[in-house]
This record gives sequence, C-alpha cells and structure tokens, in this order.
Amino acid sequence: MVLGQLSTFETVLLGAAGAFITFAVVLLYRVVRGPTMEDRVIAINAIGTNTVVVLALVAAAFGLSGFLDVALVYALLNFLASIAISKFIVERGGVL
Repeated sequence: MVLGQLSTFETVLLGAAGAFITFAVVLLYRVVRGPTMEDRVIAINAIGTNTVVVLALVAAAFGLSGFLDVALVYALLNFLASIAISKFIVERGGVL
C-alpha cells in the first residue's frame, strides 16, 4: 500500500503511531540518564507499552490481524521483564 492511497482514518492511525514512536524516543533519555534504577525500569516499561500501542495502531491501519498477536506476546514479555527487573532491584536492596 502506497502512502498516497491511505484513507483519512488510516492516516490518523499512522500519525498517532508516529507520535507514540516519538514519545518512546524521548523516553530513551530517561533510560540512559535516569537518576535511579526505578526510573529506568519505568521508562523501559513505558517504551514497551508504547511499542504495543504502535503495533496495535499499525494493525488497525493496515488491517493486519497478525500484528495484534505480536502485540499481545510483546505485552506479556514486557510485563514479565518488568517483574523480573523489579524483583532483581528489590533483592539487591534498591527499594525500601
């Protein structure tokens, strides 16, 4: 599909996906410069959530249901990674 052949609805969805990608790039600053490990974990989790939203928006824009499956698996992996990192921080004594 060529970009010039997209409907207004598809263009809006892809524009929203672009906005989420921009937000994820901005969050990379917090991952790199976060003053604490907790800030970095939250930023990584937010980037993962943005990735899921972008995948869902692209799936809706192009009508590709396979992207939704990828988004669901990625959401589960993002959740498990956040729990694992948080458990690592707690066991290391970084929280409380």
